[in-house]
Amino acid sequence: MKNEGPSLEYLTHRLAECPPDFMAEPMDAGGGGVVSVAAVVYDLILDLGGPAPSAAAMKSFAPPAENHAPARRRHALLLIAAWVLHDTWFCERRAFAGASLSLLSKGLDDLAEMVVPARFIDDPDRREEFVRLLLKALNMRPAGETEVAAEDRLASLDSIERTRLIRVAREAERKRAEERRAREIREEAERKKRAAEAAATYGRE
Repeated sequence: MKNEGPSLEYLTHRLAECPPDFMAEPMDAGGGGVVSVAAVVYDLILDLGGPAPSAAAMKSFAPPAENHAPARRRHALLLIAAWVLHDTWFCERRAFAGASLSLLSKGLDDLAEMVVPARFIDDPDRREEFVRLLLKALNMRPAGETEVAAEDRLASLDSIERTRLIRVAREAERKRAEERRAREIREEAERKKRAAEAAATYGRE
C-alpha cells in the first residue's frame, strides 16, 4: 500500500451504485447467463492502458460449467470488481492494467468462496472491505490514510480470516466433543467392568 489512491468514500459510493449490467448473471458454458466476463475484463484492461491480454491470460475468464456454483460466484464477483476498476480515476492514469489483470485472474477466488457477491454491494462493511482489497492489489491505500492505518482497518474487515477463525473454532469444538464422547465411552466401559467384577465376586461368595 505504498501509494495513495482515491478516497474510500468515493469508491464505496461507486460500488454501492453498481449498475444492473454488472450485476447480471455471468454467462456459463451451457449457454445460460447474459454477460461475458471475458469480454468485460478484456475491455477493462484496454481502458486501463494495457496491451490486449493474450489468450493464455484470458483462460481463467472462460465461462464456467453450468452447474459449477463456486466458479459462477467468482465470475459474479469479477464483474463487480471490473465496475469499480473501470472508474476514470484508474483509467486516466494508464498504470493499473497489469495489476488489475493479475487480481482478476486469481486474486478474488477465496473471497468469492466465502461471501455472496451481492453482499459487497449491499453491506457497508463488505463494500469497504472490497474497496480496500482492490486498492491493496494495486499497491494503494485510501486517500488520507497511512499504510499502518490502512492495513489495520483491512485486517479488521477480513472476511477470509474471519471465516478461517470460525472454521478453526468449529473444528476445535468438534474435537472436544469427540474427546468427551470417547472419555464417556471409556468411563462407561470401566463402570461395566467393575460391576461385572463385583457380580463375579458376589457369586463366588
